[in-house]
Amino acid sequence: MPKILHISDLHFGPAYLPEAGEALQAIAPSLDANVIVISGDFTQRAKRQQFEQARRFVDRLPKVPMLLIPGNHDVPLYRVAERWMRPHDLYRELICPDLNPVLQLDGLVLLGIDSTSPRRTISNGRVHQDQLERCAELFAELPPETMRIVVAHHHFAPCPDYIHDRTMPKARRAIDSFVEQGVEMILGGHLHRSYIGNSLDFFPGTNRDRGITIVQCGTTTSSRGRGRERNENTFNLIDVLPHLLTVIHYLYFEKTGKFAPISQHLFPRMGRPGGPAHLAAANPFTTTES
Repeated sequence: MPKILHISDLHFGPAYLPEAGEALQAIAPSLDANVIVISGDFTQRAKRQQFEQARRFVDRLPKVPMLLIPGNHDVPLYRVAERWMRPHDLYRELICPDLNPVLQLDGLVLLGIDSTSPRRTISNGRVHQDQLERCAELFAELPPETMRIVVAHHHFAPCPDYIHDRTMPKARRAIDSFVEQGVEMILGGHLHRSYIGNSLDFFPGTNRDRGITIVQCGTTTSSRGRGRERNENTFNLIDVLPHLLTVIHYLYFEKTGKFAPISQHLFPRMGRPGGPAHLAAANPFTTTES
């Protein structure tokens, strides 16, 4: 089954930290990931030079399938005419031509959603009804046992800390839709700090046994960390097993100049034959918080 390297919020430009970037490049080959997800904010101000730097960085990562999506910093903020008329031109040219990409592997589908909404909510993002309908159509064509993962830059659930970020408008509508579509995991960034948990921590939902595992990545290579990850850099390594999702959270340590794992989080794949009962009998680990 796939192993996913999840990084986010590179912020090439003044905020980029070369030492963290090189540490990621150094550890990435040893992680044996066969998928890489980068959940937005490749640049700080959507400038050509910043996109070119980000492109070179991405090209140095292990040569495995990737799913890349834009973040709000990947559209021009102060170049207003460009933001209104052609907000994603440089991103499409230098990073990925598809703003809502789909990556299908054996037993797994990752579906990217462009949540940037540059003309309406430049910071908080938005997922529109037609995007949810497209997700439903794509997932409906899959065998029921296929693992379904949604990737969006903006967060559907708030980080449970003192900063109290606003979620995307109509985030609950999206979560309910994803639950009905059989989505098991949502990957994202934007918050500049990590959260690994479940949608039922925030939204009651209509099916109490069918929450979605939420994996928010902090900023992997910039100085813009917030909250308990202020001035910190992180990424996640996700192992998709038949009955279990494992998320290992990595933190960059300045003293060693390396990333190292600091916590492990285990989630039964609900609804899978042999899932929770199988884990109770055979799994010796417990979930920890990062």
